[in-house]
Amino acid sequence: MAATELVEGVLQGDRRSLARLISLIENEDPSVGYALSQLYRHTGRAHIVGVTGPPGSGKSTLVDRLTTEYRRRNKTVGIVCVDPSSPFTGGALLGDRIRMQGHALDKDVFVRSMGTRGHLGGLARATSDTVRAMDAFGKDIVVVETVGAGQSEVEVIDLAHTILVIDVPAAGDDIQAIKAGIMEIADIFVVNKSDLPGADKKAAEINAMLDTDPRERAWRPPVMMTNARGGEGIAALVDKIVEHRKYLEDSGLLAQKGLQRSRDELRTIMSYKLTRELMEKLEGRPEYEQALRKIAERDDDPYSVAERLIAEFLVDYGRSVKENGERKRR
Repeated sequence: MAATELVEGVLQGDRRSLARLISLIENEDPSVGYALSQLYRHTGRAHIVGVTGPPGSGKSTLVDRLTTEYRRRNKTVGIVCVDPSSPFTGGALLGDRIRMQGHALDKDVFVRSMGTRGHLGGLARATSDTVRAMDAFGKDIVVVETVGAGQSEVEVIDLAHTILVIDVPAAGDDIQAIKAGIMEIADIFVVNKSDLPGADKKAAEINAMLDTDPRERAWRPPVMMTNARGGEGIAALVDKIVEHRKYLEDSGLLAQKGLQRSRDELRTIMSYKLTRELMEKLEGRPEYEQALRKIAERDDDPYSVAERLIAEFLVDYGRSVKENGERKRR
C-alpha cells in the first residue's frame, strides 16, 4: 500500500495506518514525501520530549514510567525508541519495546522501535518523519529515546522541545561530568537510580558544572532525582517538563525553536535528495568506476573528483529544471 493511501487513516486515528506509514518511512518508499507533505499542516501540536544518556542509565524504564504518569494525566503518548543497528548484518534487537509491554493494550499509547541503520547522532534517519507522523496522528506527547551510545548524541536537540539527559551514580568522575557534548544540551538533568550510593554526589557534580557555565541562561536546567524502577520522582519530573514547556511558550523560544527546526529540516531534506539523486546518477556508470580506480591508484584525488562530479551534476540538473519549466509553459 502506498503511503498516500494511509494519510486519511492516520488523520482518523487508525493505528494500523500509522504503523504502515512508519514502515514506509523507514524503507524510504517513494510515496512518503507526498504523504508527509499532506500531513504537515496537521502537525505542530505535540510536545516532543527527548531522552538521552549513557547505556545502563535506565532510559527505557524511565520512559515507561513517564508514559504511565502522562496517561494518569489523560495525555496521549507516542514513543520512538532508537536502537543501534549491527554494522555487519544491519539488524537491530529493538529490545526497548519489551520494557514497555505494560502499555501494549493501551490504545492511547503508540510505541515504535527502529534501528539506526548506520545513521549517527543517536537517532535514525527516519526518526524526525516518524515523530511528525505521530504528531499528525494526534499524540499530545511524543517521547524520543536515543541510542545511548555516548557524548556525541546531540542530534536530538534539533528535534525535541525538552531534552532530558539521564545520568546515574558512579558513572564517571567529576571530570566526566563537565565534558562537552551531551551534557550541554540538557533542559533537565535526571539522576536516575537515586536509591544507589553516590546519587547526591552525582547531583552535586552536575550542579557544580552548571555553576561554572559561562552562558547566561534564563532557564537553568534543574537536576531531578528519580528511581524509575520504583517510580519515585516521576510525577515531579513530569511537572518540571510541563514547566519547561510553559517557559518556552512564555519566552517566545518555542516559536524560535520551530523556525530553527524548519530551517534545519529544509536543509537536511534538500541535502539528502540532492545527494541521493547525484549517487543514483553516478553509481555503476563506467566513468564513475574509472574515477574510483584512479583515486585508489593515486592517479587522482577524491577532493578534485568530487568537485568535478558535483559541478557536472549541477549543470545537468539546471538544464533538466529549465527544460521541465519550458515544457510546462507550452
